[in-house]
Amino acid sequence: MLENCRNARERWGGVSELIDRWLKERQELLVQYCELSGESDFSQTDALREKFVRLCEVLVDYVSAGHFEVYEQLIQEAREFNDGGLELAAKLYPRIEQTTEVALNFNDRLDGRELSEVEIRELFNELSRLGEVLESRFEMEDFLIENLHNAHAGKVASA
Repeated sequence: MLENCRNARERWGGVSELIDRWLKERQELLVQYCELSGESDFSQTDALREKFVRLCEVLVDYVSAGHFEVYEQLIQEAREFNDGGLELAAKLYPRIEQTTEVALNFNDRLDGRELSEVEIRELFNELSRLGEVLESRFEMEDFLIENLHNAHAGKVASA
């Protein structure tokens, strides 16, 4: 029994560290987003393009880490504790995937090319929509973390 307790703490304690790293990436994403959304001189196309590229790099890293690291761990934890978390994830995951599509489509708009002032203005219009989508995504992710990980934190700590 003591060995099972130790295993649980080792197994799920790392999830907290993974989530903490991921949430720091989210913070960096928000910093990049806010910095870019505060711009008003659209004639500085090269400088703005670089800011869009940086935003997209952080955006893709964040979205990828969610799908390929964090969600997998949360679902595994839900499976292990078997307390309804899998059903919750099954409901939210398709909605989160929709936000991923918006993020990736936004990223694809840059496509490594030079941008005209008109294209920069179009990206700024899409940036607003991206912000709304990210806000929705963050709410769903926080809900998953709360219900699939934090709900088990006491069980892991006492194990």
